[in-house]
Amino acid sequence: MNKFEELFAQYPCPFTDEQVKAQVSDIQSAHFAENNNVEVWKQCLSQIDYTTLSADDTIAKVEGMAKAVNDFPKAFPGIPNVAAICVYPAMAEYVREALNDPKFNIACCCAGFPAAQTFPEIKVAETAMALKCGATEVDIVLSVGKFLEGRYQDCYDEINEIKAVCGEHHLKVILETGLLKTAENIWKASILAMAAGADFIKTSTGKISVNATPEATFVMCHAIKAWLDKTGEKKCYKPAGGVSTTEDAVLHYTLVKEILGKEWLNNECFRFGASRLANNLLSSIVGKETKFF
Repeated sequence: MNKFEELFAQYPCPFTDEQVKAQVSDIQSAHFAENNNVEVWKQCLSQIDYTTLSADDTIAKVEGMAKAVNDFPKAFPGIPNVAAICVYPAMAEYVREALNDPKFNIACCCAGFPAAQTFPEIKVAETAMALKCGATEVDIVLSVGKFLEGRYQDCYDEINEIKAVCGEHHLKVILETGLLKTAENIWKASILAMAAGADFIKTSTGKISVNATPEATFVMCHAIKAWLDKTGEKKCYKPAGGVSTTEDAVLHYTLVKEILGKEWLNNECFRFGASRLANNLLSSIVGKETKFF
């Protein structure tokens, strides 16, 4: 056995795809309604990484996002603000300059996002530059092609080297679960990423046709639980891509609550990657259509 065969033998995937679908359905049937309320909507809003990752992003656009974050507490007293602004690395300095709160989180999607198809040295350098420009958190993409070829050592080394650059800054590793497809692959990728140093495991980039699904959340949360049970290390979770409605957010919230427990229901341990979700949750909270973000 090589070390990755040993790793996966230590953490065997306990579910078939059919079992995942059935158990997701059971949890939602039993618990969705109890979580579909204003307090949960507020909690979900506070867990959003307010995101723009478009080819036409401009300085003015990201400065406008920062202004919305600055203005939110006065505009909506009693409702918690989003957790972070998430942008491309070249925009980090403009967000940092525009934010009133110097401690507000700035996440950057680095390391050849969204395909991760560049040299490991470039990935490390881009991450270091993003941190220098003001990023406080880093999101990267698993090298999915390498993973599917079984090149686990290469995947591990890339994540591990980037985590070394991040230091105490949170590293979120995107598995691109829509390309991994099966529960077995999603489970293995989750375990590999956590072993390599990921602080968060994240579903998707939002750049392919299949993004965050309830089934992926189910598998990844169980992998986090298995990792905690064996190592004592608490890893965190972020569904992203396609999580746009209040109902979507509550669905993922319900799965996290039932699998991982109440300790994960905060923005230190559980985030949503989203662009439209903030306004939709805010509209649900205030009871009318609201386009603030």
